[in-house]
Amino acid sequence: MTTPAAEFIDRTLRAEASEWRADADAERIGGGLRFYGASVGAIRGTVRDAGRRHPGMTHDEVTALAAELWSQPVYERRLAAIVLLQRHVGMLRSSDLTRVEQFLRDARVAELVDPLATDVVRPLLAAMGGAEATRARQVVARWAVAADPQLRRAASML
Repeated sequence: MTTPAAEFIDRTLRAEASEWRADADAERIGGGLRFYGASVGAIRGTVRDAGRRHPGMTHDEVTALAAELWSQPVYERRLAAIVLLQRHVGMLRSSDLTRVEQFLRDARVAELVDPLATDVVRPLLAAMGGAEATRARQVVARWAVAADPQLRRAASML
């Protein structure tokens, strides 16, 4: 099932697409992802506009939308999911690290791992305290020695 917010984001990203940019990004980034060819500015603007169309999203709505966008191996959709999480990082919880870990495992390319680690996980960790911070540090320590290179890369940036 596609939510109205995800449908709006996907439709807008496709409308902002450039075949030339899609080909160039596919060659430069690769990773077995599909590319629409929308610019980073268009992705950020689309997520901002989606927020205006769907104001007051709850934590669960934000994380579900991020998961819905991430569910297809399309670079722009996944980057939109990261931008969405960046915009709402203040409402994220330590329990969201499980979802973020799955995103990292499935990211395929550094161009998605890096902003997810530095712009979502890092501020999320910085906002934690007490037992929650201890548990989160244990998760990141596990990432640092994981077999998955994407998790190790993310941990090295935190």
